[in-house]
Amino acid sequence: MRWAIEMRCQVRNALATMQFVNFRKKIVSLDALTAWRSTLRASGKKLVVTNGCFDLLHHGHVIYLEAARNYGDALLVGVNGDASVRELKGEGRPLNAEEDRAAVVAALQSVDCVCIFPERFATRFLALARPDVYVKGGDYTLETLNQQERQAVENGGGKIVITPLVPGKSTTALFGKMNAV
Repeated sequence: MRWAIEMRCQVRNALATMQFVNFRKKIVSLDALTAWRSTLRASGKKLVVTNGCFDLLHHGHVIYLEAARNYGDALLVGVNGDASVRELKGEGRPLNAEEDRAAVVAALQSVDCVCIFPERFATRFLALARPDVYVKGGDYTLETLNQQERQAVENGGGKIVITPLVPGKSTTALFGKMNAV
């Protein structure tokens, strides 16, 4: 009996100190982004930002987001809204609605915050986020990066990092495999 009481106390103590994860709390609106960023800046944390469609999340995305997170203390991911994905990728896309894509990205441990932005380009999102580091995949160079996005980052004092692509891991490759089936 005494053993059962001690065990219950240990479990209760463990639960009291446990931090529960709720990915929904990691999704912020564009309107709330400035306040979220101000809080992070006041805490002295270095913010890393990236963005993309994340329509069909795959291993390459997971590695990319983990690598991006390692450039700072917190990772904010901008997710293109549905209309902008259609504009960028064509009819039939996105496969997943923006809220679903944001939720899946937010559920990743390496991601601290997700924000959906409606525009085709991330210029306004980046101006609001004011990243210390902006990470893009190896399919970009400083020259091929949207120059307004680049200017928004640099005007805010941020630096831009291009990370290598993960060979053979891309949404295009997945679509190729699916179409072959």
